Amino acid sequence: MNRQSAASAEHRPESRPTLAAVAARAGVSPSTASLAFSGHGPVSDDTRAKVLAAAAELGYGGPDPLAQSLRRGRSGIVGALIPARIGVSFRDPVLIQTLDGLAEEISAIGAGLLLLPDHDPGSGSVSVTTAPVDAVVLVGCNADALGTLEALRRRNIPIVQIEGPLDADVHTVSVDNRGGVRLLAEHLRKLGHARVALVTLALDRARTVGLLTAEREAGATVTTTLERIAGARDVYPGIGGWIAGASRSDAGRKAALALLDVPAVDRPTAILAQSDLLAAGVLAAADELGLRVPEDLSVVGFDGIRVDGLERSLTTVWQPSQGKGAAAGRAIVELLAGRSPEPVSFDVRFQPGDTTGPAPA
Repeated sequence: MNRQSAASAEHRPESRPTLAAVAARAGVSPSTASLAFSGHGPVSDDTRAKVLAAAAELGYGGPDPLAQSLRRGRSGIVGALIPARIGVSFRDPVLIQTLDGLAEEISAIGAGLLLLPDHDPGSGSVSVTTAPVDAVVLVGCNADALGTLEALRRRNIPIVQIEGPLDADVHTVSVDNRGGVRLLAEHLRKLGHARVALVTLALDRARTVGLLTAEREAGATVTTTLERIAGARDVYPGIGGWIAGASRSDAGRKAALALLDVPAVDRPTAILAQSDLLAAGVLAAADELGLRVPEDLSVVGFDGIRVDGLERSLTTVWQPSQGKGAAAGRAIVELLAGRSPEPVSFDVRFQPGDTTGPAPA
């Protein structure tokens, strides 16, 4: 070998150790070494220890995940399309609980969860339509995401949606949003409240904030928000309010200030907030304006979660946030196994608190 060849050999990067090399070092067959790494199969503890020791000596980190996925024909990843940027979504405890239930169920088949914010598929970044996933769960999908849905159908992968628009071809996990808000509205009516206003979640993908008008409702695309508005209208047909645009306490505070910082004769005596986080913001606004709860203003929420920093016992309805995610996860497991899961619909439960009382005289 000449000097140049020797120098090239000296600086040539070492090739990745192979499972066959590990098996040879451990004195076992490649199939036994593979079983030792998988943690499954009839391999003794001594043999597994011998294989892992040989791997450590050779610097072998385990089977190539890309090669494994190619052999299986699956990536081992389930995508979850979430309705907002990850930084925003992770402030919502309801979404976190839902994703937790989903991740727990798909872990039974060794699958992981990839979070994909809902955005324009043409933006060039990895999206729900291009990501290497075996299945997709749409969490709170907008009705205007039909293009996304069609692209997923063309990929021929299982799709499950949580609280999305009705679609006969998509397995749906639903919650009685309308019935839950109806319970809250009936509770306020029994307490004598006639001037009642809504503080709503987002109505559209743009998360428009402002007065709840007929025009904005006509262009609404968020199923959950519309169902909860319908529940209020079952009891208060002409109810209006303010679109907060997101399930955050600061958004609830701004919406409530718009509704409450008006002459007393125009002020609502009760506010139906579409989430507990929004309700916490309403309570903060009432305190800021010197309004007593529930003597001057009654406030209800939706979700039944614990809100950090909220010392009041909020009147609300409880929904099974983790159960929704778990049901979606079980449906994904069934669909990947070639079976057809049954539709799932969850009831909600009225949860009385100390934030509601008789309408002021």
